Amino acid sequence: MGSQQRYYLCLGGADLRKGFDGLSGLVRSTMANDPFSGDVFVFVNRRRDRMKLLVWDRSGLLLWYKRLKSGTVELPKPGTRAQSHGISWQKLVLILEGVALGSVVQRRRFSLEKKEEEVA
Repeated sequence: MGSQQRYYLCLGGADLRKGFDGLSGLVRSTMANDPFSGDVFVFVNRRRDRMKLLVWDRSGLLLWYKRLKSGTVELPKPGTRAQSHGISWQKLVLILEGVALGSVVQRRRFSLEKKEEEVA
């Protein structure tokens, strides 16, 4: 996993007792996406102290699981009532490290994706 992949956060508390098949079903039904796309799908439980990441890795599904010893993760607040929210690799790292998202100020940087949008 890295910054070259797309990340989607499942909004609302997910039942993290689910495994590969159950989470793949959530990706299809709730997030309207393909679990075999190579994108990373992030699920957080209602208490926000556990997180699972599901990703297709050319030969099979990978499932990463994190359980916090104490505290909770802060999630971004989406502007709509969507079932999933795209997040960046950098924001995912901040969430995993326990950084308060409201206090983060990102400086302006060049992005090839933004440059391509300006040309089009």
